[in-house]
Amino acid sequence: MSGRNTSPANRVLVLNSGSSSVKYQLLDMADRSRLAVGLVERIGEESSRLVHTPADGERRERRAPMGDHGAALTAVAAELAADGMGLDSPRLAAIGHRVVHGGKRFTAPTVIDEEVLAEIERLVPVAPLHNPANLTGIRTARALNPELPQVAVFDTAFHTTMPEHASRYAIDVETADAHRVRRYGFHGTSHAYVSRETARLLGRDPAETNVIVLHLGNGASASAVRGGECADTSMGLTPLEGLVMGTRSGDIDPAVVFHLSRVAGMSTDEVDELLNKRSGLVGLCGDNDMREIVRRRDEGDARAKLAFDIYVHRLRKYIGAYTAVLGRVDAVAFTAGVGENSAPVRQAAIEGLEGLGLGLDTELNSERCDRARLVSPQYARVAVAVVPTDEELEIAAQTYALVRS
Repeated sequence: MSGRNTSPANRVLVLNSGSSSVKYQLLDMADRSRLAVGLVERIGEESSRLVHTPADGERRERRAPMGDHGAALTAVAAELAADGMGLDSPRLAAIGHRVVHGGKRFTAPTVIDEEVLAEIERLVPVAPLHNPANLTGIRTARALNPELPQVAVFDTAFHTTMPEHASRYAIDVETADAHRVRRYGFHGTSHAYVSRETARLLGRDPAETNVIVLHLGNGASASAVRGGECADTSMGLTPLEGLVMGTRSGDIDPAVVFHLSRVAGMSTDEVDELLNKRSGLVGLCGDNDMREIVRRRDEGDARAKLAFDIYVHRLRKYIGAYTAVLGRVDAVAFTAGVGENSAPVRQAAIEGLEGLGLGLDTELNSERCDRARLVSPQYARVAVAVVPTDEELEIAAQTYALVRS
């Protein structure tokens, strides 16, 4: 392949390693295009599956047992190599890893070394569901190509600009500090990307724009972004706090935990499972697919209607609260699966908030579109935007900027 060694190293592989899955994208940062996307799921099972789609080729699927992340990433590397884009390619500048929890220390993307790995390991107690899987992905990728720069991009980093009065809980300071109990926030790459893209949509400098971002997927979070920096966010020590989610309760009186322990005899693990896996929308009506909930509501299903109403009520509370936090709001931005695709949720969340300067154009809101757009009337003092998130591009951009510097 002539000229191969003289081509610039401008590609970044983004890895998002879960407990039994790996999502990946290969991006060319010269034009921010996607060269390949893929997913490995059911790692550790006989029914493991890899789906790989190169930008200029057909979707390929491989079904074979992959016993661990090492086998999964080896299979990913083989698929990329088959397209001439393997991990040994001189055009690959780095691998960017999504890491859920970076604590107080990691406020920016960080080149991974043994010290960084050790700190991510120390944070496992505050992110037991996520950081171990992230660590496995990092270690496996490093073993496949020890010379390639590996960068950690932290979900929590964007929220480290929160002031102490927003990030601390009102509990004994010494106890909180000894056990790292504070509000960290999550979905940071999405909130960073969407707040910046919303400012651009308005034709404004992000540093002079205040945005309330509503990241509404199966996991959901809100943030108050002042001049490009996070002033407050709804998730806390863990991703459980805040909005109603697919299977998580969001905000709840902490005494519920004690009550269930005393009255129902539930163990800590049982309450943990209840609040994280059997609550939220699925706990209220048995469904965590908003499309199905809206369909059931429209057909007169009382439980679906209640779930929808509770979900939207919590959204409206946070819009109001973050309006107070910011003082001046230029836009409310909806993003992620529900935020981008559910016109009924957007309508119900904004309706009746004219006193806050908000309004919705019903026709614009009902249009299906995959680009960033405004769905508010021109006269509205506060814009309402729908902005597709792109966490992978954000991770790739932060990774590439770091290794280039």
